[in-house]
Amino acid sequence: MKNTLYIIIGSLLFALAVTQLAMPNSIAEGGIVGASLLIYYGTGISPGITTPIIFVALLGVGIRYLPKPMVIKTVFNVALFSFLLWFFEHIWAYPIEDALLAAIFAGVITGIGFGFIYQAGSSVGGTSIIARMLNHQLGWDLTGVTFALDAMVVVAGIFIIGPISTMYTLITLYVGKIVTDFVLGGFDSKKAINIISPKTEEISQRITTELASSATLFYGTGEYSKQERRVLYIIVHTHRLLKLKRVVKETDPDAFIVVHNVKDVSGGFIS
Repeated sequence: MKNTLYIIIGSLLFALAVTQLAMPNSIAEGGIVGASLLIYYGTGISPGITTPIIFVALLGVGIRYLPKPMVIKTVFNVALFSFLLWFFEHIWAYPIEDALLAAIFAGVITGIGFGFIYQAGSSVGGTSIIARMLNHQLGWDLTGVTFALDAMVVVAGIFIIGPISTMYTLITLYVGKIVTDFVLGGFDSKKAINIISPKTEEISQRITTELASSATLFYGTGEYSKQERRVLYIIVHTHRLLKLKRVVKETDPDAFIVVHNVKDVSGGFIS
């Protein structure tokens, strides 16, 4: 039930972004939606019609390479999304006639929509079907092939909507990717920090008392020096990173610090 609700919300937001922001300003997308939009800009045929046609054609070729639950969810998702495209295109039209604002907010709304759709385990991309087929037949990398196919759709836009609109499309895709990551990973981002220092005990104690956090201690051996070193591994909220680095530098100015972006953290305790 929750997944169905996520698909409905995600499809609704995506359809609004396409019909109210992208289409009035000749902005495209990636995947089959991008291809449908390019067909619309070139011929006037509604993407609400071409999207399911392209999807069914791809599904007929690559259905055996996809997990059955994903196929069921994606078929429902594409059918709903196509109907919403048609509905908003013909019934409700309040477009923003500013290409840059449209590109930015199309990315924001699309990113939120994609976040809900991906949370439900569904997709409207279409290019993932070809990617899975090529991965199964030729062993090609899934992510690389998907990116290459989406890039081909975007590049094709240069010959249909022109270079300016294609650049606006890239803005939309970039903003959408960032927002989708936020929706999937959460807005309360965190950082993972590795600290190598002979004073890890003092650093760990200060982290516990001053930041109310904890650290994991493990040992590593330097390949050049062949000496064993104590290494601290810590997860902190992003807004506390500067304070943590200040504590480390005050304790050991020569400490070696590596900071990593963390997509998802679950279980355990973090303050």
